[in-house]
Amino acid sequence: MSSLVRANSVRFDEDSFWVELSDGRTLGVPLAWFPRLLRGSSAQREQVSISARGLHWEDLDEDISIEGLLAGRGDQTRPRPKAGVA
Repeated sequence: MSSLVRANSVRFDEDSFWVELSDGRTLGVPLAWFPRLLRGSSAQREQVSISARGLHWEDLDEDISIEGLLAGRGDQTRPRPKAGVA
């Protein structure tokens, strides 16, 4: 069913973001789950694009799927290895 659910809107408060879904639910997600959003400015966070698959922030290089949010997954990216570290 999650593939049929879409985001209708996104809003932010100090610690979380809130996603209004097409099925009437509202998801509250801690910004700490997504470090790029946490470090971004309020203006950058507000520049979200909503698509059938999820949420995208161009300036923050962040993509979040609705499916992942519904599954309770946070940031799935791995830190880049430091130069000179094997």
